[in-house]
Amino acid sequence: MNKLGVHALVWEAGWSHEECARAIAKTAEVGYDFIEAPALDPSLIDVDFTRRELEKNGIGINFSLGLDFDSDISSGDPEKGRRGKAKLEEAIAVCRDCGGQYIGGILHSAFGKYTQPTTAAGVAQSVDILRQVAETAAKSNITLVLEVVNRYESNVLNTASQAVEMCKRIGAPNVKVHLDVYHMNIEESDTPSAIIETGDYLGYFHTGDSHRGYMGSGSIDLAGVFRALVRSGYQGPITFESFSSRVVGQPLEGILGIWRNLWEDSHDLATHALMYTRVQLKAAQEAQRQAERSKLV
Repeated sequence: MNKLGVHALVWEAGWSHEECARAIAKTAEVGYDFIEAPALDPSLIDVDFTRRELEKNGIGINFSLGLDFDSDISSGDPEKGRRGKAKLEEAIAVCRDCGGQYIGGILHSAFGKYTQPTTAAGVAQSVDILRQVAETAAKSNITLVLEVVNRYESNVLNTASQAVEMCKRIGAPNVKVHLDVYHMNIEESDTPSAIIETGDYLGYFHTGDSHRGYMGSGSIDLAGVFRALVRSGYQGPITFESFSSRVVGQPLEGILGIWRNLWEDSHDLATHALMYTRVQLKAAQEAQRQAERSKLV
C-alpha cells in the first residue's frame, strides 16, 4: 500500500522550531503518513527537534531539495561538483538522523532556469557524483529519487525516459525516478504511458494539478494518472505538493514563479487532497479488477 504524504510548504514557509512543530502536527491531524520537508539548506534543520516532533505525532518524514548553481554537479566544474556532493551528503545525514528513507528533488543539477543546454560532460559528472553519493546513502538505507522537472527548472532531466536512462547509467539499486504530475503535464507526450514505461525505476511520486492548487480543479487527467500508477504496480510514496503565495517565500517564490494565491486554507486544501487521492486510488484499483470480474463464465 502506498504511503501518503504532504509537502511542508502547504503549511509553512520555513523549518524553524515553531514552523516544524506546526507543520508536523497539522500533517498528522489531517491523517497523512508522512511529511516531505524541504532541505535546500540542510544545515538549517534541527535534527533532534524534528525527530522528537515526528515521534510525538506518530508520522514519518522524507526530504527534497534542489542544488543551486554554485553547487551544480552537472556543471562540469570540479569545485562546484565537490560543493554539490557535500550538500547531498549533508542532506543524507539529516534524512538518516530524522528517520527518513527518501531524498528527492533536483539532485542531478541546479534548481533554476539554464540559458544553455546540458552537455555530455556535465551529465557524466552528475552521474559519477550521484553514484558516489548513492553509496553513502545506501549505508543508511536511503533511496535517492531523481525528480523529473520542466525545462524552466533544470536542463538535465525533463522526461521520465531521461531519468530512467540516468538511473541505468548510475547503476545503483537505491537510485530511482521521482515523477511529478505538474511537470509531466508540461513535458510528456503521454503521461500515463510515461508512468507505466518507467516501471520498476519509479521510486517516488508527486501529485498536484496543472496550476498547483486544489487537486481536480485544474486540467490534468488525474484519473488517468492514478490508473497508470495502479496498473504499473507502484507501491511507493505519494506526496501532495501545492504552492501558493500565501505561504511560499523567497527564493522558491521567484524560482517557481509563485505569483498567485491559489488557496487560503491549508487545512482544507490538504484534507481535500488526501481524500481525493484515496478515492482516485480506490477507483483505479477497482478499474484494474474489472478485467477479472468481466470474464465470461
